[in-house]
Amino acid sequence: MTLFQLLMLGASAFFAFKVYQHIQGLTDLQPQSDEPRSPSSFDPEYLVEKADEEFDAGNLEQAYKLFNEANSKVAQGSEVLFKMGYILQQLKRDEEALEYYKEALEGDKENEFIHNSLASIYRTKGEFASAKMHLSASLAIDDKNPITYYNYGNLLVDMKHIDEAKEMYKSAIEIKADFVEAKDELEKLEQTT
Repeated sequence: MTLFQLLMLGASAFFAFKVYQHIQGLTDLQPQSDEPRSPSSFDPEYLVEKADEEFDAGNLEQAYKLFNEANSKVAQGSEVLFKMGYILQQLKRDEEALEYYKEALEGDKENEFIHNSLASIYRTKGEFASAKMHLSASLAIDDKNPITYYNYGNLLVDMKHIDEAKEMYKSAIEIKADFVEAKDELEKLEQTT
């Protein structure tokens, strides 16, 4: 081997080593799969987590925006859709809330809280048959929830079914003896009849 060939071989080996080091440096910059990711405003899970924080802090508008953004990136499950509906209902945007509740119910037909929420909106709209259907469904899922009996009693008062309403309030009080609102409504009905 000539001196020139030895120099070329050495230079090639040197450059090959430098390329290897560079490639190693690039792979070291890649995030490792077992390391936690830093939160991103583009990550739907992160957005839902932040929305929950805003919701807990009482910032309903901001919570809704974050839930909505997460839902636009990846379709969310019933729990998030229910929260979106609840927020909209609190913001007096019942028609929008109704749509989210319906969508949430499609994913979780055995959720008594979704049924109760739907019934509440239908009652407000004067759609008593729909409200009654959802309250009955809620009781079929859990017949030990005093809130459902109370809500049912309120609906029956609106429907002018006073005796049935009294029974619902009594059922609520049987389950929760210190249910002040149910006691007050029952007392009002007993005083008027």
